[in-house]
Amino acid sequence: MNRMFRALSALVLVLGVIWEAAAVEPALMLATKWDETADPTGWWMSEKYDGIRGYWDGARMWTRQGEVIAIPEAWRTALPAFPLDGELWAGRGKFEHTASVVRDAVPGEGWAALRYMVFDAPGIAAPFEARMEAIDRWLAGRAGGPVVRVAQTRCNGRDHLRDFLRQVERQGGEGVMLRAAGSPYAGGRSDHLRKYKSFEDTEAVVRGYNPGQGKYAGLVGSLQMELPDGTRFALGSGLSDAERRRPPPVGSVVTFKHQGWTAQGKPRFPVFWRVREEATAATQSIHK
Repeated sequence: MNRMFRALSALVLVLGVIWEAAAVEPALMLATKWDETADPTGWWMSEKYDGIRGYWDGARMWTRQGEVIAIPEAWRTALPAFPLDGELWAGRGKFEHTASVVRDAVPGEGWAALRYMVFDAPGIAAPFEARMEAIDRWLAGRAGGPVVRVAQTRCNGRDHLRDFLRQVERQGGEGVMLRAAGSPYAGGRSDHLRKYKSFEDTEAVVRGYNPGQGKYAGLVGSLQMELPDGTRFALGSGLSDAERRRPPPVGSVVTFKHQGWTAQGKPRFPVFWRVREEATAATQSIHK
């Protein structure tokens, strides 16, 4: 009997480990780039919030990379028992603040400035509009909490989409997300979810530094960057003096803006944007 009990206990432990491994890899719906030749009429438009992706599974919050986010107890009790997909956001131009708050192992006072900008409900097997209605029903009577349903605007054509993007960018926003009307929620890259910006942004890994010259003598002139396919390029534009004195560490993941690609596969006019803290942490944990 004791032997059987130990065997059952071991099985429960193994199943728990398997469940935990699956839970930390949320199958999130990921956007593809909007094709400007396409007709956006009928699509839903919303601001692309520059924060940290947060997946609420009904009990815990996860990053896109599958790391548990330590949220305050007040947030835990304010969230529903069903899954939500959204962005943890402190406001336009405050990505660094958001990242510093979210990555703390113990939730601090900074969470008071964050909102959970919810744009989907993955667990509801229904068209996009019905999923939004389900979120609205749950939110009714819960105004003032940390959960905010992202506003969606029905697009009436290309000019409307371009005007919407210009309005978002004038307010300091990053871009526009488009969702196909009546579309399902499905994990992975989806043609039902698109992103639209005035520029492209890409991530690369810091591999070293090039010394500065002239007014930057004694500082870092540019970062030696490597794309996922192994292509190397220099990234200097956009670095502040402080970042040149204390550049992103070798091995960190950097997001940069650019205007397309050269025939050699290098970014055209790359400009440093920021260190992608959560991606850097995930990359470092993989290589430990």
